[in-house]
Amino acid sequence: MKIAVVGGGPGGLYFAALMKQLDPAHEVTLWERNAASDTFGFGVVFSDETLGGIGNADTVIADYMSRRFARWSDIDIHFRGEMHTVGGQGFAAMSRKELLELLQRRCIELGVDVRFSTMAPDVEELSANYDLVLAADGLNSAIRTRFADSFKPSLDPRTSKYMWLGTNQVFEAFKFFVKETDAGTMQIHGYPYSDEGSTFIVEMHEDVWRAAGFDETQDEVFAPGVSDEKAVAKVKEIFAEELAGYDVLTNNSKWINFTTVRNENWRHENIVLLGDAAHTAHFSIGSGTKLAMEDSLALAACLHEHPSVQDALEAYETERRPVVASTQRAAQASLEWFENIGQYKDQDPVQFCFNLLTRSRRITYDNLKLRDTEFAARVDEDFARLAGSKEIAPAMFQPYRIGELELVNRVVVSPMDMYSATDGVPGDFHLVHLGSKAMGGAGLVMTEMVCVSDIGRITPGCTGLYNDEQGAAWKRVTDYVHGNSNAKIGAQIGHSGRKGSTRLMWEGIDEPLETGNWEVLAPSAIPYGEGCHVPVEMDRSMMDEVRDQFVAAARRADEAGFDLLELHAAHGYLLSSFLSPLSNKRTDEYGGSLENRLRYPLEVLDAVREAWPTHKPIGVRISATDWTEGGNTEDDALAIAQAFIDHGVKSIDVSSGQIIKAEKPAFGRSYQTPFADKIRNQVAAAAGVAVIAVGAISSYDDVNSILLAGRADLVALGRTHLYNPQWTLQAAAEQEYVGDGATWPLPFKAGRRKPPSARTDAVRPRLSLLREDVQDEGTVHLRWTPANNKATENLVPSA
Repeated sequence: MKIAVVGGGPGGLYFAALMKQLDPAHEVTLWERNAASDTFGFGVVFSDETLGGIGNADTVIADYMSRRFARWSDIDIHFRGEMHTVGGQGFAAMSRKELLELLQRRCIELGVDVRFSTMAPDVEELSANYDLVLAADGLNSAIRTRFADSFKPSLDPRTSKYMWLGTNQVFEAFKFFVKETDAGTMQIHGYPYSDEGSTFIVEMHEDVWRAAGFDETQDEVFAPGVSDEKAVAKVKEIFAEELAGYDVLTNNSKWINFTTVRNENWRHENIVLLGDAAHTAHFSIGSGTKLAMEDSLALAACLHEHPSVQDALEAYETERRPVVASTQRAAQASLEWFENIGQYKDQDPVQFCFNLLTRSRRITYDNLKLRDTEFAARVDEDFARLAGSKEIAPAMFQPYRIGELELVNRVVVSPMDMYSATDGVPGDFHLVHLGSKAMGGAGLVMTEMVCVSDIGRITPGCTGLYNDEQGAAWKRVTDYVHGNSNAKIGAQIGHSGRKGSTRLMWEGIDEPLETGNWEVLAPSAIPYGEGCHVPVEMDRSMMDEVRDQFVAAARRADEAGFDLLELHAAHGYLLSSFLSPLSNKRTDEYGGSLENRLRYPLEVLDAVREAWPTHKPIGVRISATDWTEGGNTEDDALAIAQAFIDHGVKSIDVSSGQIIKAEKPAFGRSYQTPFADKIRNQVAAAAGVAVIAVGAISSYDDVNSILLAGRADLVALGRTHLYNPQWTLQAAAEQEYVGDGATWPLPFKAGRRKPPSARTDAVRPRLSLLREDVQDEGTVHLRWTPANNKATENLVPSA
C-alpha cells in the first residue's frame, strides 16, 4: 500500500510504525508541520489495558515505554483541609516529549518517510495519489473541515477553562487539589510522569476564572509556544501552598476551553480520521494520546486483515466506535462533574472523595471496594454518620424521612402506567402489582399517574381518583400494602393534558384513539406531535375546574390511606405543558417568562396543600430538561425546583423529557441522575427536601453509589421492578444484609439466603496435605518514589 499520514503526533507516528512493521513493502509518508523537537504538554497517562495492546503490537516500543514509566496506584484527594488516599487504581505515565522521540526513532528505523516542518500537500492530491490518507491532524483538523459534509462533525466547546502546566515537584500519586477561593472553586489535576516532574493542570468554571481576574489576558494573541505568563504568576500565587516551594513549568501554556469532538462518519472515500480529529475525551478520565494509539492499532490491524481499503475502514469504524462512544460517555459525565464542582464545596470530605472517584460512573462502590476495602469501609461509616444511623449498612438500606414520613430504606418503586383499569377503577391487577412490589422490600411504592378526571386520563386503561368507587378500590390496595409489608405507598396524581385520549401503550403509544375520543386540554392549542390531537386552549374557567379536580383527587387519596402525594408535573402532561415554553405559548399571565409559566402549576399545588393533611408530605415530579432546542434546560429546572420547594413540597422526583415527540434524549445508564444531583446539591439539600433519582438505574451497586456520592436521597427503579418484584429483598440477600432496612414477610423468610445455583457451589474435599495460609495484608498502596527511580509498595493498610 501507499499511505499518506497527515499529522506527526503519537497517533500518526504509531500507525506509521505499525504499518511498516506489518509489511516493510508499504510505502508510508508522514507530514508534520511542526519541527521534530516541538511538543506541547507534559505527561501522558496510559491504562494497563492499552499498554497490553502496545506490548502485543510492538515489543520494541512497549519495552522502551515501560522503562520510562512512572507507575503508581494511589489517588490523593485534598479537600477542605483533609487529604484522603485511595489505592488499588493502577496508573502509568511518561513524558510526552520522550514518547514522541521514541515513536519518531521507531518510524525512521522501520523506513517511514517522515517529513517534519513540512505542510502536507493538498488532501485531494493525496487522496488521488495514495491508497489511504490518514487524517491525524488533531482537534482543529483541516481535513475534517474540508470534508465536513461527509464527516458531519459536532464540536461542543465547554464552559470550564483549563491550562496545561508542569511542576518540578514530583508527586507520589495522582493528585486532586480542590481549593475554595474568594472567586470560587478551582482544582488541580496532577500526576508524575518522570523522576523530574509532574503534570499540573489547573481548571475552573469560566465564572470563577473571570471572578479571579484571569480574563485580563483573554484578548491577547500569544505566538505558538509562548505562554500566558501573567496567568501563570497568578496560578503560582493561588496554589503556593500546594506547590510547596516548587516551580511551575510552562510549555505553550495558555487558557483553553475543552472541546468535545464527535463525527457522524470517520471516513470519506479513502480518507480516514484518527485520534482528536475523530473524537476527543476530557483529560480527567485519561489522555487523548491513549485513544489515538488505540485507534492506530485497530486501524493497522483492520487494514492487514481485510482485502480492500474500504472494507478495512468500515471494519475499523465498526470496531472502534462502541469503544470510543463508551469512553466519551464517561468523559462527558466527568467533565460535567468538574464543571459543577462548586456545588459540592460544602460536602463532607469523605463523601466528596467518593463522589469524585465515581463521577464518570465507571467506578462504582463495588468496584472501589475491590480496589481499596479500607476506604470503602470508611465511606460506609461516614454515610451512616451523616444519616444519623447507628447501623453500618449498604446505603440503600439506611432509613430516610420525607417530612414526617419514615421509610425503612431508600428504594422507591417508580410510578409506571399499567393501562389496566376499567373506567378508572383499579382492580386485582393493581392489588397484585403494587402489593408484590411492597412485599418485595421497597421502602416506598408509588402508583402510576392516577388521573383527576375522566378526560384527564392518558388512555381508557388509566386509573383515576375522580369518584368514590375508585377511592374505595385504592383503599383496598393501600390496606394490603400496610397490612403485609413495611413499605409506605404514595399516590401520583395528574392530568394527561394534550397527551390524553390515546391508545393503550402496546396498541400504539401516544397515538390517538380510533374511536371513543375525548376532548384534550392544554395551555396552548399545540399538538404533542405530528398526528396527535390538537388540544383546546384552557380558559380561566377550565383552569379553575381542573384545579378543583386535583383538590378532590387529593382528598380521596387521603381517605384511601395513601402516605404521600406526588403531583405529576413532568413528561408533557398538563402541568408539565404549562412549564415548558415548547407547549406553552400563552400571552397572558400564565405564559411567557418562567415565572408566568410556573403560575398555574403552583396554584394547583397550593390548593392541593390546603386539602392534604399537614403531617403527610407532598412531592412533585418534574422534567429537568426538554432535550430539545428552545425548551427548558437543567438551569430552568433549578428555578422550577426552587419554586416548588418555596411552596412546600417535601420531595422532588427528577425525570426528564417527553414534552414533544421530536426530543433527542441522551440515553444511557443512570442518564438522568446528574439532573437530580444538581437539584439536590444546589437547592434541595439546604431546604431539607428529598431528591429522588430515576432513569436507567438497575443494579444495587448503582443505587448505593448514587446515594453514597450524595447525588440523591432516594432512588426510584421502574422496569427493574417489573423484571423482579422482589428486587430489594434479593439485593439484601446478595449483599448479605440482615436488618430493619429489608424485612422479609414471614412466609418468604426461607428465601432470604441466596440459593445455590450450580454444582460449583458444592463443598469440596481437602486434597492437599500441606496448606499455605494466605494472610490478608490490606490494600496495596503503590506510590512513585523518584529518589529510587522506581515505584514502591506500602503493604500497610491505609489509615
